[in-house]
Amino acid sequence: MQNRYNLLDRAAENVLELCEKQGTAFLPWFPLGNGTLTGDAGTTLAAVAARHDATPGQIALAWLLHHSPVLLPTPGMGSPDHLDENLAAAHISLTEGDLAQLDALA
Repeated sequence: MQNRYNLLDRAAENVLELCEKQGTAFLPWFPLGNGTLTGDAGTTLAAVAARHDATPGQIALAWLLHHSPVLLPTPGMGSPDHLDENLAAAHISLTEGDLAQLDALA
């Protein structure tokens, strides 16, 4: 299943829940928000990122990976360095406080 889904756009939450119940993979379309993770969301992302020595994009990906075991984000990348940056998001351990702060953005 593929649907638009990211830190700010969670309109497909009901579809994600169905995928979880059925054990079906959910590929979030625009996992990094296509440039929408700015403003207040960007400030929050930057603060969480600073605590983890990460980029805001890495935090947005880490949130997706923490949010559901069936979410399989496939962000675009334009270079090997960008690939490495995206892969590093899988190793970020967000705290309960981080998750609460990020969950409150939607």
